[in-house]
Amino acid sequence: MTIEKRDTKDELGAAISDRLVTEIVAAQRDRGVAHIVLTGGSMGGLSLRSLPGATGVDWSGVHFWWGDERFVPAGDGDRNDVEADQAALTALPVPAENVHRVAGPDEVTDAEAAAAAYSAAIRAPKPGDGMFDIVMLGMGPDGHVASLFPHHPAQRAENAIAIAVHDSPKPPPDRVSLTFECLNRSRQVWLLVAGAEKADAVAAAHAAGADRWDVPAAGVHGRDDTVWWLDSAAAGKLPD
Repeated sequence: MTIEKRDTKDELGAAISDRLVTEIVAAQRDRGVAHIVLTGGSMGGLSLRSLPGATGVDWSGVHFWWGDERFVPAGDGDRNDVEADQAALTALPVPAENVHRVAGPDEVTDAEAAAAAYSAAIRAPKPGDGMFDIVMLGMGPDGHVASLFPHHPAQRAENAIAIAVHDSPKPPPDRVSLTFECLNRSRQVWLLVAGAEKADAVAAAHAAGADRWDVPAAGVHGRDDTVWWLDSAAAGKLPD
């Protein structure tokens, strides 16, 4: 595990975004392709801001995914992909088929159908070895990641890639989320966390014996590294 700390949220976002470009270039150098899982929220947007000006990236060999999505129609402001589009994706020459969006109610009947379609897209043969290169995740003040919330039955899903999540404690209530099993099939997991309101959850996730049932962020780990990107406020209750 690695902790990367910056003083402010903006400085943190800049560091994440610059590192993301570096890691995409490295993945393409080593494997010819990069599979990146994006997150929503303000940190999700900040994490992408260096991409439009990046050099050395073959955008035809970059695939973008999402760790979770709200089950609302395409273009709805609640969707994570809308923020990513506004932050960077519409400015990048990435083939549309490389941007793997979760279907909404304007395309499929329910969140179960959206989860099944998303699982099939992830499972389908594609360039690379089937692993994500980087999974980026935000974290809520309750310690949730993607749409895996404390003490929510969706956490218990097994032998599944993506699942429907209902009765989310945070609106909207219906969502699609990758499972722990899928999220952890990544070379690197990055947790992007800013703000004093999240300091307790950061400390709880780092505590000895932390249980993902109580603090879901404690349950995600990269095969090569798990990187906690924290501003000073979010890191405020960690031991020195």
